[in-house]
Amino acid sequence: MHKIYFRFYEELNDFLPEPKKKKRFEHLFIDRASVKDMVEALGVPHTEIDLILVNGKSVNFNYIINDGDDISIYPVFESLDISNVQHLRPKPLREPRFVVDEHLGKLAKYLRMFGFNTYYKNHYDSDELVEISLNDKRAILTKNKNVLKRSEVTHAYFVRSFDVENQVREIIKRFDLQKEINEFSRCMECNGLLQPVKKETIINQIPPKVANWLDTFFKCSKCNKIYWQGTHHQKMNSFIQSIKKIEL
Repeated sequence: MHKIYFRFYEELNDFLPEPKKKKRFEHLFIDRASVKDMVEALGVPHTEIDLILVNGKSVNFNYIINDGDDISIYPVFESLDISNVQHLRPKPLREPRFVVDEHLGKLAKYLRMFGFNTYYKNHYDSDELVEISLNDKRAILTKNKNVLKRSEVTHAYFVRSFDVENQVREIIKRFDLQKEINEFSRCMECNGLLQPVKKETIINQIPPKVANWLDTFFKCSKCNKIYWQGTHHQKMNSFIQSIKKIEL
């Protein structure tokens, strides 16, 4: 039986049982394995990790663990420069684009409301999520930890919150997106871009009362849905402005 020591930092502790959270703990093993395999066996997906230090030196996921190793595991650094050490994944996706799993439909709509390019269907399976992520360079947002553990996945995030507004705050903080917000530029239904449209061209598609008191309208370039600034818009805009102003 061999012995090593682990210490996981910050949000990586979300994946650990209580006795192992935020502390250095002993781990026993029989057969040597890669640090990636051992870390994921403890429940932490590799997509959440950006830096591994073994005995004070940075290593990659293929490092084979030795008896007595002291291992520190750090989460992804989206905005902090750690260029002098060995990153464990490609560079962050600076153009925010997402693909969202079937459990996060409300989040997808909210992200589109904030102007973020977000794919969502309520029937994506794991293979489709991964394929879209890799082919279109999109970060996966998921509630399924098994997706995050797939070796081919490079950019993915496990959404912790359950309330949709808290989920939005979590994603914007996690990916450092406050300066990227471009509210009401995308269709909340299909992700298409919104374009200004003259009222007279869509007069038969809007309620008469709305036509009487509003002159500014937008149309989705993809699904043709019409948008205007009604009372619901005011509530959504209030939430967006609160996110843009606060320090997350």
